[in-house]
Formats: sequence, C-alpha cells, structure tokens
Amino acid sequence: MDLSQRDMAKLIPMNQSNYSKIERDVQEPSLEQLRRICQILKLDPRYLLNLGEFESLSNDDIKLLAEIKRLIRNYSGEEK
Repeated sequence: MDLSQRDMAKLIPMNQSNYSKIERDVQEPSLEQLRRICQILKLDPRYLLNLGEFESLSNDDIKLLAEIKRLIRNYSGEEK
C-alpha cells in the first residue's frame, strides 16, 4: 500500500519505533494494534496469525475463540 512505517504508526496509533519492532518480529502487537493493522492493510487477521482457513475449525473451536475474545475484553476492561 506504499505506506511508510511512520505512516502506519500514525494510523494505528503508536510510535514508529514500536511499529518497527512489530515488523521485525521483535515485539508482539496488542490485540487492538493487530486489529488496526488488519483494518489499514485490509488483511484477514488469520493471514497474519497463520491460522489458515476457517474450514479447518470446528463449531466448537469457533465458540471457544469467541469465549476467549469475551474473556480478554472482560479482563482488559473493554466489555462490549
């Protein structure tokens, strides 16, 4: 998309140094940062996480992932 690290960092928002660390696989992004990166680059998060296609996930797996997401939101104070 022809975005510099500085451009991406501003859009996320975060500082350029930390974004550079994410690109170099030195630092893991937070869930919110990962969500923003996917939105900006129009990527499916499964692609970045190497999860493959959802066809390989059972309904129980999908329910478990939804529950994990809910628990993370509760823990981080982001209940929605």
